[in-house]
Amino acid sequence: SVIRAAILIQNWYRLTVARLEMKRRYSLSIFQSIEYAEEQDQLQLSNFFTFMLDHCTHPDSVSHIFTSPSVYQVVDEGLSLIEFEKKISVPDSYYGPRLSFPLTVKDANALLHAFRNEQLLHARYVLQLLSETRRVLKEMPNITHLSTSYTKEITVCGDLHGNLDDLLLIFYKNGLPSEQNRYVFNGDFVDRGQNSMEILIILFAFLLIYPNDLHLNRGNHEDYIMNLRYGFTKEVSKKYKDHGKQILGLLQDVFSWLPLATIIDSKVLILHGGISDSTDLDFLNTLERNKVRAHIHSSFARVCNSQILDILWSDPRSQNGCTPNKCRGGGCYFGPDVTAKLFKKYNLKMLIRSHEFKPEGYEISHGGKVITIFSASNYYEEGSNRGAYIKLNPELIPRFVQYRVSKYTRRQNLRERVGTIESSALKSLRETIYAHRAELTSAFAKYDPNGTGKISVNDWAAAMESVLHLELPWRMLRSQLAQMNSDGDIDFMSCFYDLKIGQPVKEVQPALVETLCRYRKDLEIIFNIIDKDHSGFISLEEFRQTWKLFASHLGIDVRDEALDKLVLSIDYNKDGHIDFNEFLEAFHVVHRLEKKAN
Repeated sequence: SVIRAAILIQNWYRLTVARLEMKRRYSLSIFQSIEYAEEQDQLQLSNFFTFMLDHCTHPDSVSHIFTSPSVYQVVDEGLSLIEFEKKISVPDSYYGPRLSFPLTVKDANALLHAFRNEQLLHARYVLQLLSETRRVLKEMPNITHLSTSYTKEITVCGDLHGNLDDLLLIFYKNGLPSEQNRYVFNGDFVDRGQNSMEILIILFAFLLIYPNDLHLNRGNHEDYIMNLRYGFTKEVSKKYKDHGKQILGLLQDVFSWLPLATIIDSKVLILHGGISDSTDLDFLNTLERNKVRAHIHSSFARVCNSQILDILWSDPRSQNGCTPNKCRGGGCYFGPDVTAKLFKKYNLKMLIRSHEFKPEGYEISHGGKVITIFSASNYYEEGSNRGAYIKLNPELIPRFVQYRVSKYTRRQNLRERVGTIESSALKSLRETIYAHRAELTSAFAKYDPNGTGKISVNDWAAAMESVLHLELPWRMLRSQLAQMNSDGDIDFMSCFYDLKIGQPVKEVQPALVETLCRYRKDLEIIFNIIDKDHSGFISLEEFRQTWKLFASHLGIDVRDEALDKLVLSIDYNKDGHIDFNEFLEAFHVVHRLEKKAN
């Protein structure tokens, strides 16, 4: 009958949607687990820098990481806008916006128009804008206090991560910042996306025009070492080749002056990450926020760093208590009891934070007391999530506005969206697996005492988790990652069949190649910091010493002769220096099938 057919179709549809939802969820879990594992690596780097200072035979080469106000070119605070004009000329062939200070709404509109059309703002205007932004930020307190009585609503935006289209869509839907339309942007403006610089320029321009109506909080990515790993440094260097060092130096200083939190009507606390059981708003309000990193070795600085690390890196959890955030490697997990204690102490009603990807762009937790807002749509992949912002009215009742930017003229259906997300997530996971090949092979071998090359699904899943610590549903993912024989056992080396390391240096032993592949990003950051003049070259001795220290710090066994062979093979023109970016680029995972397709 027709009714029976309709019920069968309905059941089939529900089952299909359920399967797609399951795929979507495990794909997002893969992305998030790998992201947090990278953040652990990032925070462990700071431990290595301390280790480096203690063991380096030439400590001056790394001491500037901690003691200098900038690892880049320092821009004198006394440089006036006119002096920038004298020092940097703008050619007649430049057709982008020409800014004049003090800025007006007309200038901001010119910037928006230029960036929509993929134009660059000239370096002179960038430096002038950053210099003026630093001057304004220095006058601001660590914690900004706002009142809704001056306006009907305040809009709160979360992470943007270089996604300019999201910012433009927010302004299109919600209006530009003005005295009647106030905004709080809650950190992580930069990294990952392609247009971090343009986002900063727009936000800083509106900050200069409306310093009482647009407010910026610092995120954990407003940090020069984070920027070295996650792309912002490369973006600036690529867009501003001649003045990149100056711009990065000034940005580092600007970031250090960004306020740490905002409080609305003495009731709503807005900060980037979260809180801990030791968060002290009075203490945070009094510390010299721009000097925290510089005095990293003093006991007072450790307290400052802990307080700031907590508010920039922490995440809420449903369980009571405050425990170290092992997923990220910094900050803590804070429970409803920690939130309640802080609210009672400071008479607060709500905590708005960002920092965490959410599929719907927002999430409410701790019985409505904690709200996460995340404004970068398509964060992991096209279609992976919505972005959102919050509208807070004078009654402090939040209203959520969701959106998703799309680059497609035809809207993708659910199956297409999930397929794109899943294939991208599995690609990232396979690269992570290959980078841990040696450790995984050893872990598999423990379950295979007879050397058959086959182990059970349970043993395979246990070995994967014991090495990668990603807390993923390995049994569910098995069919995508490894081959099973007719007896139901897994050929564990099949995990690596479709992958190889691109263009490895022939003279280097395979174990060293895998290690370099795994720690490529860490080494890139370390070498960039050692390379004081930003030439892209370091001496072979610096390379040898740094790599030996890094290996020693991580407990990696690297033979001297293997390292010497490597060093000699990468000095292509035999001048005693290496182009370390070109060298490290050779050690990346290539998907064999992809290579054939090309």
